[in-house]
Amino acid sequence: MTLEEAYERLHRTGPEFEGWLSNHGPMAVESMVRHGYDREVHRWLDSYIARLDELPRATSPIGAGDWRAALGDPHRLGDWLTFFDRELGEQPWRAVLETWWPRLLPGIAAGATHGVIRTGHAVHALSRQQDETRLAELGQALGYWAARWQAIAGFGAPSGTAGPGLALAGVPRVPDQSMGINHRLGQLAEIAGWGSSLAVLRPAADAEQARTRLTELADAATLRYVTHAHGSPVMLVHTATAPTAVLRVLPALPAEVWGASLDAAWAASAAVTAAYAPAEAASRRDLPVVPGSAEEVFDLAVRHGDEHVIKLADTALDVHHRTGDPDALAAVVRAVTLIEPFPS
Repeated sequence: MTLEEAYERLHRTGPEFEGWLSNHGPMAVESMVRHGYDREVHRWLDSYIARLDELPRATSPIGAGDWRAALGDPHRLGDWLTFFDRELGEQPWRAVLETWWPRLLPGIAAGATHGVIRTGHAVHALSRQQDETRLAELGQALGYWAARWQAIAGFGAPSGTAGPGLALAGVPRVPDQSMGINHRLGQLAEIAGWGSSLAVLRPAADAEQARTRLTELADAATLRYVTHAHGSPVMLVHTATAPTAVLRVLPALPAEVWGASLDAAWAASAAVTAAYAPAEAASRRDLPVVPGSAEEVFDLAVRHGDEHVIKLADTALDVHHRTGDPDALAAVVRAVTLIEPFPS
């Protein structure tokens, strides 16, 4: 019941705080519980919740016929949370997801990709067990995504021949690497080579290929973090966690939307790479040594306490399990060395 207790505490808070920062609490605690760190959850939350804002209130109901006008309007956040709470009370959660996933997917940049990442964690939890608090968490995730819905310039189906690792390496950097993510993403349409870099990925011929390619993307982004994290240790985490979130949702979706899901995840990972990647990779001589097993590395992330490190560790353990590549674990150690620990 630890996850349910944590969700109940967190659902009294909003999806954002300090104006625009994403509430990572639900994502971090879901990762911690799934990896056996139930006893650490409430202690971690005691510190984390103090930062958060109250749950926003609804002011104007969103109806079935006028949702498009409210999409991407952060002032309607409370309205969107209420909308999805109602939807999930009236329909099975998979039916709600099937309807709204294609509507939300083109706006995958929402909240610096946190809309889709929180949805991925919520679906992962619901797929193991269904109850009221887990349904409420999916509603909060979808509502946040809808309110912050944000498209990526040049978004479309790729048509090239490159695998995800090579494709990520060819993404151009935005010229002005200052200010926040919206300022950076706003430059994408004007970058020479941006559209062609999105197109270069090898497309999937069917649903199973889409899942395979999405797995390869999550793997490549995680391994690339080791040598490129210094560009922005926090933001570049999302190049890996966003496609991982999409990958985890696939089993709950019809196979016919898996290809579009790959395309959106690729656009998100490429966009964050363009926005924050450093000019040069770090030398392998300067990289950290992995201190132990995968379980010890996740323990290191929990003791560090930063929510991004915990989420990256959750993804990295999946990558390490699939590939056996020690760089997957090194990515977590790299994040620990670069990101300030969260005070407990």
